[in-house]
Amino acid sequence: MFGKRANAGFGGQAAGSRVAAAAAVAEPPKAQQATSAPVQTERRSETYFQTKSLIFGALIEAIDLAALSKLDPESAREEIRDIVHEIVTIKNLVLSIAEQEDLLDDICNDVLGFGPLEPLLARDDIADIMVNGPTRCFIEVGGKIQLTNVRFRDNAQLMNICQRIVSQVGRRVDEASPICDARLLDGSRVNVIAPPLAIDGAALAIRKFRRDKLTLDQLVRLGAISPPGAEILKVIGRVRCNVLISGGTGSGKTTLLNCLTNYIDVDERIITCEDAAELQLQQPHVVRLETRPPNLEGVGQITMRDLVRNCLRMRPERIIVGEVRGPEAFDLLQEMNTGHDGSMGTLHANSPREALSRIESMITMGGYALPMKTIREMITSSVDVIIQAARLRDGSRRITQVTEVIGMEGDVAITQDLFVYEILGEDAQGKLKGRHRSTGIGRPRFWDRARIYGEEARLAAALDISEVAEGQ
Repeated sequence: MFGKRANAGFGGQAAGSRVAAAAAVAEPPKAQQATSAPVQTERRSETYFQTKSLIFGALIEAIDLAALSKLDPESAREEIRDIVHEIVTIKNLVLSIAEQEDLLDDICNDVLGFGPLEPLLARDDIADIMVNGPTRCFIEVGGKIQLTNVRFRDNAQLMNICQRIVSQVGRRVDEASPICDARLLDGSRVNVIAPPLAIDGAALAIRKFRRDKLTLDQLVRLGAISPPGAEILKVIGRVRCNVLISGGTGSGKTTLLNCLTNYIDVDERIITCEDAAELQLQQPHVVRLETRPPNLEGVGQITMRDLVRNCLRMRPERIIVGEVRGPEAFDLLQEMNTGHDGSMGTLHANSPREALSRIESMITMGGYALPMKTIREMITSSVDVIIQAARLRDGSRRITQVTEVIGMEGDVAITQDLFVYEILGEDAQGKLKGRHRSTGIGRPRFWDRARIYGEEARLAAALDISEVAEGQ
């Protein structure tokens, strides 16, 4: 099955000489400076990495990678394990059983998976993985960024893994195209910046998705929103309000967008437009669209605006844009105004008022020569609700405002808050304490819409509760 292995006669003396010679010429990596920062992975000695480098070099010489690629993952791992065991025996390497198992797992990950990233990708408690060159890797756990002991042999290995990731979705990253947005097969978002733009080696950022999709009820248990606030969000998703989710990087915008889509009827036709497909809609009638970068000749690019414009020809009932960041904002607003109620999108902004200003800027930067009042009237007549998500200084994520867009008074857009989050202080461990409270404004603008869908009783019950404490 494996040409190189069979020709070498792994069980005989010739095989031993070949593997030993291959291992002997493998250069061990230079010692790298240890760090005293907190780590999340088991600390390993420099000897471990040198031994791994020796065995890995011998393995690559001995194995037929073309034949290996034809095997299923489990059979391929068993084949690699057998060869590594023989290399360890031939080299007379002294390793404990635990060290051998760790080394086998590491090498299998290098050959078949994403190398040192595999243990991090397997952990569901990690929200972000940030690789700053081959020797420094950070993770975010519980809202806090921590340094790990994960490292790569060199920048070549790191770039190889980056190429392996982006090639799965038909993209590339190299010196000619050094910036790439991609995704893992589970939907996790990936961004790569390669040298020469990244001076200290390739920079890789992975926004991991949970295996179990979060719901609004789970967000209530996590303290991100109060029970009455969650009821209002359920009604908003159900009654086809046009929604923008605003927030900073890592504030949970996409997670919240996924939660809201749970309340879309199963018989509605939904079209999603994303730079890297990461939304996890459960409805049966979903069309997922993804942008495309230009090819090597610099042609063939499909932008977000191209996708949003094309949606009108596909008979959508709801249009969901993963992130609004450019002139596609104008097309999305037009579609919200032409019978596609219930459309949703996210954008980066620090408050609902700032979100409205950002949409204005996106439209004007797109080259539309419209009076500012006309643009604002278009925004206020299209957007019903802005939901503000925030990541607080203690690392927790909260929905801080649920704001309704009322309309215009003169040249000014008018909004009103339905729910807000108030910070009351912090506990002895530095965790912020706060509460979500209703502003008591009475019936919102979308009350009649809720009545059409039979949701006015649930909406009234949520708005009649004046305060709900959420001490965290």
